[in-house]
This record gives sequence, structure tokens and C-alpha cells, in this order.
Amino acid sequence: MGQDFRLALTGSPGTGKTTVAEKFGGTGLVVDSVVKLAEMHGCLGELDSEDNSRPVDLDSLCSKLSKEWFAMSDAPTVIEGHLSHHLPVDGIVLLRCPPDVLRNRLSERGYSEQKTVANVEWELLGSAWNEIDRDLPIIEFDTSQYSADTIVGRIVEWISDGFKPECPDNVIDWVEGECD
Repeated sequence: MGQDFRLALTGSPGTGKTTVAEKFGGTGLVVDSVVKLAEMHGCLGELDSEDNSRPVDLDSLCSKLSKEWFAMSDAPTVIEGHLSHHLPVDGIVLLRCPPDVLRNRLSERGYSEQKTVANVEWELLGSAWNEIDRDLPIIEFDTSQYSADTIVGRIVEWISDGFKPECPDNVIDWVEGECD
């Protein structure tokens, strides 16, 4: 991976993606969001009244970004959002959170019980880990164990170290235990 790369900052809603993304100032990394990119490229749908979200046309967005990013060199970029691992990226930062902590965070945000349960179950089952391209460099964090500043520092170290895996054969698993 060269100096120009794009990292997905992904994870279930409530795991701390936005909080971590806000801490990247001064690191030399540009931070963008899936929602902002989707809006810029006309790939963001209308508000869904059932779950209060706006759907992203991922196929169209990926197509547009692949052409755009291939044609130009960019600064190292972190793309924040729970769908960011679906975009044409060079590596993935996966944020995780114990289901009981996640339930509390989502309840505090005012998520409906149905949306809270769906996201807690998604996290329990492995969240984005089950969707990511495992050929890409991946690092994951339990955000209940580290501050956002610590996570950013470790991400910057990981980048500086050539994206080497910290725990190559293990992932956080809320059912079986987690990687040390």
C-alpha cells in the first residue's frame, strides 16, 4: 500500500466511528464519511420514515468512486460509516463494542427498541466482520476498552508499521471470547 490509501472506519452503529473519526485532526489523514460521499455523488436516498435513515445506493456509489479515485491521487483518507467497508478501500478499521454496552449507547441515542435489538444482534453475530474482504489489511478494536485518542494512536502506528495485523488469526467474538 502506497502513501495514498483509503481506510474504511466501520462497525455497528454506536461503536464509536464518529467519535474516533473526529480525533484524526493533526494526523495527516483526511476524514470523509459515507453519507457525505453518497450525497455528493447523488447516491443518497430519501429519508425512510420507518427507521429514520437515508439508504445509500452502494452499487452506484462504488462505481462512481472507483472511477474517480482511480483517476486521481489523493491524500491518505479515512472513510467513516457503517457501510464504508463496502467501498473501494485499501484497508479496514473495524470498531466493535460488547452487546450490553452497545444496547446502552443506542438506547441513550433514542433508537427504537426494534432498531436497538437489530443492531445489538448484528454486533453479537460479528457485524461487518462477516462482510469484509479479508484480503485487505484489517485491524479491530473493542471501543469499550480504549479511548478514541488511544484508538487513533494505534491506527496511526498500524499505518506506520505497514498495516501488519496485530492478531492475525483471531477476531473479537462476543460468544466465544475475544482476541488479546
